[in-house]
This record gives sequence, structure tokens and C-alpha cells, in this order.
Amino acid sequence: MSKTILTIDDSPSIRQMVAMTLAAEGHQVIEAGNGSEGYAKASTNTVHAVVVDLNMPVMNGIEFIRKYRQHPSSKGVPIVLLTTESDEALKREARAAGATGWMVKPFNPTQLVSVIKKVTG
Repeated sequence: MSKTILTIDDSPSIRQMVAMTLAAEGHQVIEAGNGSEGYAKASTNTVHAVVVDLNMPVMNGIEFIRKYRQHPSSKGVPIVLLTTESDEALKREARAAGATGWMVKPFNPTQLVSVIKKVTG
């Protein structure tokens, strides 16, 4: 079943790779270039999952998660961080903020599809 996935990353090429990977699986993909833009799209569209970068201008991934988790529409929406970071302290901070999972860039497209399938049921 097709899901709507929001991908938030300041790198257009990463957004495009995520979008192409998920669209090939039949998902609809909404793109945003930073956490603030992502929040606006997440809070005004029905999304089934969010894939968000950690390091971005305007609003980073953890700030996005904290703000989005306060919005009623975020209830039950899995959030996966897709980042170059692998620090355990950052992972704990992300989990505490409300992240569901963590993937390290560069990502394997098959793994991304598998993670999205798992978190969206």
C-alpha cells in the first residue's frame, strides 16, 4: 500500500535519492530543505513517516523532531534520522526527542526501503 513519506534534508541530491528510492516502491514523497520547511509540510499534510537529516540550517533534525512531536498530527508517525553522524550520545538525544530510528549516510536503498516498510507497518 502506498504511503506518503516526508524527506527533510538540506542536500537536494540526498532528497532526490530518497525520493527516487521510495517512489520506485510506490510511495508518495514530499520534500523539504530544512526542519522549518519540513515542519510546515508535516503539520499540513498527512504523512505516514518522516526521513530527516540531523545537520541542517534553520532548524536541525532534533529540533524538528521536538517541535513536530508537540503537534497532534505527529502521533504514531515514525521518524527516521538519516545522517552522517553515528555518535551514541546524539542517538540517545534523538530517541529522547521522539525519533523512531537512525540510519547512517551514505544509505543503502534496499535498507531504506526495508526500514520504511518496517516502521510504517
